[in-house]
This record gives sequence, C-alpha cells and structure tokens, in this order.
Amino acid sequence: MNITVHRPGDLTAADRVAWTALQSKSHLDGATELANPFLSPEFALATAHERRGVRIAVVREDGEHAAFLPFQRSTTGVGRAIGLGVSDCQGLVHRPGFDWDAREFLRACGLAVWEFDHLVGGQTPFEASASGSFPSPVMDIDRGYEAYLNQLRLQSPKFTRSTLAKERRLGRDHGAVRYVHDERDPRVLATLMGWKSAQYRRTGRSDRFAHPWIARLVRRLFHTRTDSFAGILSVLYAGDVPVAAHFGLRSERILACWFPAYDPAFSKYSPGLVLHLRMAEAAASDGIAHLDLGRGQKSYKDSLKTREVTVSEGWVALRHPVAFGHLARRAPVRALRNTVQSRPELFEPADKLLKHMGRIRSRGQN
Repeated sequence: MNITVHRPGDLTAADRVAWTALQSKSHLDGATELANPFLSPEFALATAHERRGVRIAVVREDGEHAAFLPFQRSTTGVGRAIGLGVSDCQGLVHRPGFDWDAREFLRACGLAVWEFDHLVGGQTPFEASASGSFPSPVMDIDRGYEAYLNQLRLQSPKFTRSTLAKERRLGRDHGAVRYVHDERDPRVLATLMGWKSAQYRRTGRSDRFAHPWIARLVRRLFHTRTDSFAGILSVLYAGDVPVAAHFGLRSERILACWFPAYDPAFSKYSPGLVLHLRMAEAAASDGIAHLDLGRGQKSYKDSLKTREVTVSEGWVALRHPVAFGHLARRAPVRALRNTVQSRPELFEPADKLLKHMGRIRSRGQN
C-alpha cells in the first residue's frame, strides 16, 4: 500500500476520475453512504478554495487507486475532517474489501490527530477511536415517490394528511403552489441564506452564514456542476413568491440535505415540510435513491424518515504532545454538548433558553 499526500490542485484528471468511480460503484457493493456528495472530489476542491491546509491522501495498491481521504491539516499537525462543522458526511472513500491501519494513515499524512464529527458507517479502523455514535435519518425513495408516500402514510398518517392539507390551503390562500427542483437564480439563494441566518439568530444558534468562508463555499457549490455532482437549490413558490427553499448537494444516488429554511410569514402552512415532500418526489424522478437528512434531533426529520444510518464523532490520535493538547481542549466540550443533547431534561430547558436569548437579540437588532 502506497500513500501519497497532495494539494487538491495537484490531483490529476485520472485521480479525480478514479475517485468518482469508487463512489459510483459503492452502492453496488452495499456501501451506499460512500457515494455521499460530501465525500466527493468536487466538495473537497470547493472547500480548498475557502480553507487553508486542505490535503488529499491518495492510496494505491499494485499501481491502482484504492482509496482517497480528504482532510485539513494545521501547521502543527492537527488534522480535521474536511469542512468540519459544515460537512455532514466524512471518511475514507475506498474500493470494496480495502483495509487500513488508522495510525499508519496519520503518520503518512503528517498528522498527530485527526478529528471527525460525521464519520460514515463501516470505517472500522477509524470508528475504533470514536467517542460516540449517533443516528442520522434518511428518506428512502429508491422505489419511487408513491412507495415512499405510502410508507409515510402508514407510519405517520396524521402528519401526512396534515402536511398535504396545508399545501392545498397554501394554494387557496396565496396562489398556485409551484415547485422548482433546481432553481438557478442566485437571488433566490441569497433569500434562502437570509432566512437561514434569521432562523439561527431567532433560535439562539450560531449563524453559520456570518462566517464569510461558509457563505462563499455555498455560493461556489451552487455554481458547481459535473456529471456526478451538483449544488441543488430547491424552492417552493406560492404564486410568484418563494415561501421555502433548500440548498443541498447531490451525487448520482444521494441528495444530501443541508440548508433548509422558510419565510416565517407562511409558517402556519408548514412550507418546509411541503418542500421536503416535493423534493422527494422530484429527486425520485431524477434517479436519487435517498435523501440524507443529516445528524441532529429535529421533529420534522423523525416525521419524514424511513430509516436511520449511523455516524460517529471522535478522533484518531498518535501518542504525541500535539494530540494530547488538542484532545484536552476538545474532548470536554464535545462530552458536555452530547450529554445535554442526549438528555431531554437538560436539552429542553437549554433549547428554550437559547430561543429566548435569540428573541431578545432579534428585538435589539430591530
């Protein structure tokens, strides 16, 4: 096994083709999650334009491409999964049956530690060092939208009836409901980002779009198109007015849900839920097998999901002072956050407090 490390711009066309081919074949080998667009070369290259230290480990066996691992590296040897904090799927893209030693990888990449928070399942050498595993809900549409909707009616009949009724009511009150699966107007993307920023502030969360690099990354991905990857802006209109939108990434078989938001003025119609059903319908027609809703406790995800996959967080570390120092800073924060999120008696009051502080902040800004 030969591991070489490259700057993204130094990857050859053959490297990128081989990387995409490994993803394309993964669903045939029962490793569907490796086809996630967050694991694609396009996401790595786009992130490299906005973040320093992006590198790609390329593994060859007998001269053939066997695996690719994108990561970010600091000058001191601290490594992070690429796009840590915004990426919803991380890990090694590899051929079937490939096995590796996690610490050998670190040494080859010049890392003392490698941190992840959405490690895809099936990565046993990395999972052995995980500090926790978490469910990530999925909407299966590989049998078509009607099959998905029938399953939804069985598992959540009241939710399904209510959501479809609200869509009809929205049309009666505000004009014909229209859905655009792949909206190309950048002004609508700006509208979505504005809604999402307001939602973050209103609920007391950190505004991701207040970080210029994240806003630039989303805009860059919006304009990224290849045969196997695209940034997809999906929009629900009532009449000519956008009422809900979502920006996500698609590969050949997976649509990764990323940034959904809606206009609060239309909240009584649950436009975000209506949007997700329309997304599922259009994606099924487009050959998508499932929508990955991403890790996180949200009631709407529980209502829409058909199953869950497992993602992990943690780190792989060598016995090195840099690794010890990094873990000493990061481990307590992660442990506290996960404890709060996993215990309703702690999470619910914390969530209410954040929302209360968000409302106070929003009133102050107005």
